[in-house]
Parts: sequence; C-alpha cells; structure tokens
Amino acid sequence: MVKAKKTAATYVCQSKDETMTAIKELGDCQRSLTRIKTRLNDLIAEKTAEVQGDIDTLSTRIETLTAGIAGWCEANRATLCADGRKSANLITGEVSWRQRPPSVFVRQVDKVIDLLAQLGKTRFLREKQEVNKEAILAEPQEVVGIPGITVVTGIEDFAVTPFEVELAEES
Repeated sequence: MVKAKKTAATYVCQSKDETMTAIKELGDCQRSLTRIKTRLNDLIAEKTAEVQGDIDTLSTRIETLTAGIAGWCEANRATLCADGRKSANLITGEVSWRQRPPSVFVRQVDKVIDLLAQLGKTRFLREKQEVNKEAILAEPQEVVGIPGITVVTGIEDFAVTPFEVELAEES
C-alpha cells in the first residue's frame, strides 16, 4: 500500500519574530529528520550485517544450482527443445533459451570514427546537431522572435538555511 504524500499546509509568517521562530523550528525539524534517517540507515546496516552470511551462502548456492541446471540442460537441449521450441517445462520449473538482440560495442570511439571516415564508410557515422545554449545565453538578443526559443532570466529561488554549529570531530 502506497500512501500519498501530504501536501504542505499554507503558512505565512506574520512578523519578523514569527519568521525567526519559524526558521529555528525549521532547523529543529531538519535536524530531527536527519537523526531519524541516520538511525534508520544504522538499523539497515546492522540487520544487513546480521544476515550477510546467509545472503552470501544463498547467493553462492543459487549460482551453483543455476550452473548445474544449465550444464544438464545444454547437454540435453536437443531432447528438451524438440520441434524448434525454445523452452521446456520440467514440472518444477521451466528452462528456456532466448537469443539476445544484436548489439554493438565500440572501444576507442575517436579512433573508430577516424578510421570509418578514412575508409569512406560514413554511412556508419552520425552527425549530431544540437542547439548551442551557451552561445544563445551569450547573445540572447540574436534569437529574439525565433519560435521555439525562450531565454529565461531573472528567476529567483528562495532558500532558508538555519544556522548550525559545526563541531570538529576528535581523533
């Protein structure tokens, strides 16, 4: 069951004193939330450490069983997959073989691009054109009136940072 996130209630401070109190409370809430998250992460780490041996043992057993099953199935594939089937039902489960779609891996991309160009195999090269946003920001007056381009300026974000004392950790 997923709970919907509660929306923040509308609240506007009515005075400087109320604003200062709200900032203090905001800092208190943020620190409390951080403590809760830290405790939760500590509990997760503790529980994970408690069961890590079981996780490792089961993972190793799963790998071993999978390899053993695959070995027998490969040796008996012709019988299991008669009539061109790609899977076999073995009562307690199904085994199957699926062909992965073709893929291409390219190492040393710059060298491959240069070589393809030298060999005249440009059909394997793609030219990517994209809008140079940095150039537009440098000369926004040049794109005024061009449909599809909007230069946004003057947006201001509001942030509240409650003051906190940073303590140095002792070695």
